Amino acid sequence: QVQLVESGGGLVQAGGSLRLSCAASGRTFSGYTMCWFRQAPGKGREFVAAIRWSGGSTYYADSVKGRFTISRDNANNTVYLQMNSLNPDDTTVYYCAASLYGSTWYLSPEMYAYWGQGTQVTVSS
Repeated sequence: QVQLVESGGGLVQAGGSLRLSCAASGRTFSGYTMCWFRQAPGKGREFVAAIRWSGGSTYYADSVKGRFTISRDNANNTVYLQMNSLNPDDTTVYYCAASLYGSTWYLSPEMYAYWGQGTQVTVSS
């Protein structure tokens, strides 16, 4: 019943920008943390950014801090990831995930119960 659908991926030149969207449906997410992970071939799933629906507080991985911005639109149940100053190291599949939040930020993918199918981001040099 719960569904997360990512969109907005594509091909961009180094230094450019992309805006990813995650449309969430099937329940009210006011008590949940929404986040973005990414996973390159042969690698584990890497935490990127997280946001809490209720207060809008955010948390970022050091590798994207200052370049990426996570936000949400409660009316449309959508989470966004604005990606600026992209470089080829950002090339991978990006996934949206959701979990009931606790007292800390969860950086491990095992803590997230719901996942989207992913959207491909490719940054050319």
